[in-house]
Amino acid sequence: MTAQSCVCRKSRLRHEETLSPLPRPGSYRMTGIVSVGRYKNVFGLDIGGSGIKGAPVDTETGELLQERVRIKTPQPATPEAIVRTAVEVVSEAGWQGPVGCGFPAVVKDGVLQTAANVDKAAIGFDLRAALHEELATQVSVVNDADAAGLAEMRWGAGKDHDGVVLMLTLGTGIGTALFIGGRLVPNTELGHIEVRGKDAEHRASDTARKRDDLNWKRYAGRLDEYLHRIENLLWPDLIIVGGGISKKSEKYFPHLTNRTEVVRAEMQNNAGIAGAALAGIPDRAAVKTAE
Repeated sequence: MTAQSCVCRKSRLRHEETLSPLPRPGSYRMTGIVSVGRYKNVFGLDIGGSGIKGAPVDTETGELLQERVRIKTPQPATPEAIVRTAVEVVSEAGWQGPVGCGFPAVVKDGVLQTAANVDKAAIGFDLRAALHEELATQVSVVNDADAAGLAEMRWGAGKDHDGVVLMLTLGTGIGTALFIGGRLVPNTELGHIEVRGKDAEHRASDTARKRDDLNWKRYAGRLDEYLHRIENLLWPDLIIVGGGISKKSEKYFPHLTNRTEVVRAEMQNNAGIAGAALAGIPDRAAVKTAE
C-alpha cells in the first residue's frame, strides 16, 4: 500500500466515524479513561424533579458520546430512592469511570443543604458519599443550575465572556448560576428573591406560567419584573435564559424591557448533563470558582 493510499484510507475512516450514529445506551461498556491527550470522558448525571437523565460526555467538546438514559424521578423523591434510580441510569448506560452529578439544591462538599423541589429528607444527605459507595468510582456533586451554567460558559452562549454573567434555568422553579470573570460563584439561589411577597420562582417559573394559564405577554411581564430586580442587585453584563421554555424565547423575549442583554441558552437539553460531567473531571481543573 502506498503512503498516499494509506493517508486517504485513514481520512475516509475518520470521516466514517464522524458520520456514525450515537451508540445506544448499554450497547457496550464505556469507560472514563484518558483517551486522547488531556481529555477525559466523564458521565454526567442530571437529577431533576421529573426525571433523572445521564450520558457519558466528551469534556473537551461537550458532546454526548451516546444517547442519554432517562428514568422518571421516583415518588416520593427520597434521597435513597434517588440514589437507586441514579445508579440505574449509570448502569443502563454501561458506564465505568468518574461521574459528575447536578442536583436541584445547595450543595456543599457533596452534602445537600436545601430541598426546594424534592423530599425534605434530602437536607443533610451526603449524596456524593452515597453515589460513591454504590458506583465505586469518583463522584462530584454540584447544584444543577451551576452545572448548566458551566456548560453554557464553556461551550455555549457565555463562551469567552469575561464580565458578570447570570444563567437562569426556567422550569419547575428558577435556577441561577452566577459567573464573574468566567469564575463560578456557587449555589446562588436567586430564584428565591422576593417579588410581590413571594419567591420569584412562584411567579416567573415555567410551572407558574402553566399553573396560572398566562399568555406569553403576561408571562413576560412577570419575568421582566424579576429581571429588573436582579439587574438592580447585580448589574450583570449578560443574562442567559435556559430551561425547556427557552425554546420558545421568540414568544416572550420581545416583551422584555430590562437593560441587560438577554440571550437564549445554546446547549438546550444537554446543558445539565454536559456541565455535570465538566464538574466531575477528577482534577477539577476545568471548573474555576470564586470561592
